[in-house]
Amino acid sequence: MCEIVYNILITNFTVHRCIIRSNAPSNLQMQPLGCIFVYALNCITFGTAIDPACGSGSLLLKAAKILGKDKVRQGFFGQEINITTYNLCRINMFLHDIDYDKFNIAHEDTLTEPQHWDDEPFEVIVSNPPYSIKWEGDANPLLINDPRFSPAGVLAPKSKADLAFIMHSLSWLANNGAAAIVCFPGVMYRGGAEQKIRKYLIDNNFVDCIIQLPDNLFYGTSIATCIMVLKKNKTANSTLFIDASKECVKVTNNNKLTEENISKIVAAFTERTDSEYFCRLVPNSEIAENDYNLSVSTYVEQEDTREVIDIAVLNAEIAEIVKREDVLRAEIDRIIAEIEVNV
Repeated sequence: MCEIVYNILITNFTVHRCIIRSNAPSNLQMQPLGCIFVYALNCITFGTAIDPACGSGSLLLKAAKILGKDKVRQGFFGQEINITTYNLCRINMFLHDIDYDKFNIAHEDTLTEPQHWDDEPFEVIVSNPPYSIKWEGDANPLLINDPRFSPAGVLAPKSKADLAFIMHSLSWLANNGAAAIVCFPGVMYRGGAEQKIRKYLIDNNFVDCIIQLPDNLFYGTSIATCIMVLKKNKTANSTLFIDASKECVKVTNNNKLTEENISKIVAAFTERTDSEYFCRLVPNSEIAENDYNLSVSTYVEQEDTREVIDIAVLNAEIAEIVKREDVLRAEIDRIIAEIEVNV
């Protein structure tokens, strides 16, 4: 999944500063994927890589491995709320040869006490936040005036912080940048405050693309997640929807994105042209008519793979069966009659 996100983000601009964020629960670790986009990144120089909900630092280290440490010139930054995982992240940096002066991992809550304010905004944000966790929300009267959340006029529900992470990422996004956030599917269609936040995102033309991923990509769960791509400098008042739910191969009990799958998804994102049953560029006005529902299935028709039945042919086959049945029935009656005569 990392490969899709990175590919999407590098297709439009040169990156000087990068924010990478992942705070998914420990049992939802992303599966290792191929590194087909390494070659595309050879000519790009990064300023800073930051993960404000970094967990054990897996995404930061993935970036270091794929991009090359020398291309992240100003070092790796991160933030983690769990003290044990925070310490593990720092150890991981050392174990993977990240020099001490090249990383800065902070220990705080991303939503209520964000760190590294002096380093934002960022041209690239990649985020895998936790799905539908609880947060303070409107129980904290200060948050509605927080510049990260106040533009939407409403806070994400206390029981579901998904869109709080999205608003946080949007706030830290540079005007010429892009953000790709892995989302729980409920974020795309739930009502109430979440619908109002989606309305803010669509009405202000911040949502660039929604990608539906296959299920069973994560170990220990069958959740079919989505990727939401945000931009602040869009010119077209439309949103691209990509249905990549079938773009995978089965590996034991899980699905896996192959290099071919990833290339197809990235090509669709880059070309932004309609493809039957796979992707569609939708005017934002149509999204508004659908009550700001951002589910891919609302806009990309599913291919009907059921067998096509020709009723006329089927009826002829049934007539032939009935005709043969009549012949057999007559033959049986003849045999029984002969038996009765001989008895």
